[in-house]
Amino acid sequence: MADVSGILVVLSLAAIPAVSFVAAFFIDNKIVKGILCGISFIGFSIIAFAVGFFFSWTLLGEYSFSVSFIVFATIYLISMLYIWGLFKLKTRRIVAISIAGAAIVLSVLPIIPRIYRSSLPQSREEIYLPDYAPFGNYWYVDDVLTHHETLAESLGEDSKLKLEGDLPRLDGATALYPLYSAFVRETYPAPEPSIDIPEYFPYADLRDQYNGKDALVVCSRTAGAFENLIDGYADIIFLMGISDDQQKMADVRGLELVLTPIGIEAFVFFVNSRNSIENLSTDDIKRIYSGEVTNWREVGGKNNAIRAYQRPYSSGSQTMLKQIMGDVPIAPAPMDDTFDMMMGMYEQVANYTNYRNSLGYSFLYYIRDMIGENKVKFLSIDGIAPTPESIASGAYPFANDFYAITVLSEDEYLNPERSENINSFIEWILSPQGQYLVEATGYVPVP
Repeated sequence: MADVSGILVVLSLAAIPAVSFVAAFFIDNKIVKGILCGISFIGFSIIAFAVGFFFSWTLLGEYSFSVSFIVFATIYLISMLYIWGLFKLKTRRIVAISIAGAAIVLSVLPIIPRIYRSSLPQSREEIYLPDYAPFGNYWYVDDVLTHHETLAESLGEDSKLKLEGDLPRLDGATALYPLYSAFVRETYPAPEPSIDIPEYFPYADLRDQYNGKDALVVCSRTAGAFENLIDGYADIIFLMGISDDQQKMADVRGLELVLTPIGIEAFVFFVNSRNSIENLSTDDIKRIYSGEVTNWREVGGKNNAIRAYQRPYSSGSQTMLKQIMGDVPIAPAPMDDTFDMMMGMYEQVANYTNYRNSLGYSFLYYIRDMIGENKVKFLSIDGIAPTPESIASGAYPFANDFYAITVLSEDEYLNPERSENINSFIEWILSPQGQYLVEATGYVPVP
């Protein structure tokens, strides 16, 4: 209804310049003619605004008003040529065509980048974790339930551990799901074939049944996995670390968190591949994310503003940023520059329109292996690139352990009936076979 009323308003306003224009064309008195032309100009301006607001916004966005005014100003100028009888007829036509041509060029030029951007292929919203499910997936091909292999790594030999009985419930961060899925593939019993194998569907909920069965191995991401652990729904979670707030949550409940290092990963900062910057110092990172430095020129780049993206407070990557910052406060990021999903941050940095400005961060494996695209460039830190060698040696400054995390209450697991399997599973992860999977997945084994 509002659109219809808007159209009616525009149509009624259109009568003002139309009547003024016709009247001015036939009246010879120059004073009256001038007044009528002024009225027609006001009317044309109102219509230009209305067209920009009601009709052009969805197509042209921020260019809608400027294009509308260019179009209607052109109509007005050409009208004036004929109303006032300026120049000879042939000259009027040449001038009118020239004005119209210039208006077309001015109207089209701002739209071209927007059309080009809309034609670019869009990236995925998030990594599709079922591709890494421990035992693959099943779906129907020509009415036949068909098995499709997982992307999770395999030992290539029989595992020395095969769990039975009360199986540990697992949860963790997105970037670590392919790894703990590979652990499960080798040590847990294979399920019955079914669509979205309920016990091992990564998007299931440990707190509720999925398709009539209890979930065993899911991926609730960092904050969700931690809550599942301290609430007793998960027995082991796989995270890059825990925040001070998460430690306090455990302390308040009288719980003891046990962090077992199972591998090493690099925390990386990245820019668009077209950005000229190659290296930042640790001090540069602190100055940028504290808000002290806001232009790439101040850290060796070109004269462009820095748009430093961030993740939510409870995410694993934001926890790592806080560790790097130490006592230096992180400047709050605008809502549009904070991304709930890591893929959102990646896409913004990878987007060609942001190549001059954007700066993001993540864990190396997620960007390099799970996304597997080359639209971003990993920065060296203090002159050291995040290579497997520099990560393993500790030379890369942001190389950190990641963990299998369990929780104890009065020296017992919250689900003591699973204690034997929990201990056996963690011991196996630290064995040569478990560490082989750490390296095969793309991480660095613990020494």
